[in-house]
Amino acid sequence: MKKLLTAVVLVAGTMLTGCAGSTPQTPSATPKLSVEESCKFLNTDTFVPSGSAKEQAGQIGQHYQEVADKVAPEVGAPIQQMADIMKQVAASPTGTKTDAQTAQLTEQINKIGQYCK
Repeated sequence: MKKLLTAVVLVAGTMLTGCAGSTPQTPSATPKLSVEESCKFLNTDTFVPSGSAKEQAGQIGQHYQEVADKVAPEVGAPIQQMADIMKQVAASPTGTKTDAQTAQLTEQINKIGQYCK
């Protein structure tokens, strides 16, 4: 499970990079991926944030948001929660996750792991 968690975090980070330069689309304009396609997408995402901790947290939050809009709802709901958490982190003075936020992110990653094995 730790390997999956690492893979999801890496994938999620990667997804942020891939979406950084894309033009936003309305969620209804783009069909959602299937669960299988979503998991494949997450496993190939190579997003890498840059800048300060605050900037990185903001970029990750935005990337997660974009990914959540693209993937299957079963996988997208936890990613949306992760986006919301990272936006809170970005809004903090230091841009650093609290222990509670880290635990919440882990919980959401585990939910994704139920679908992406």
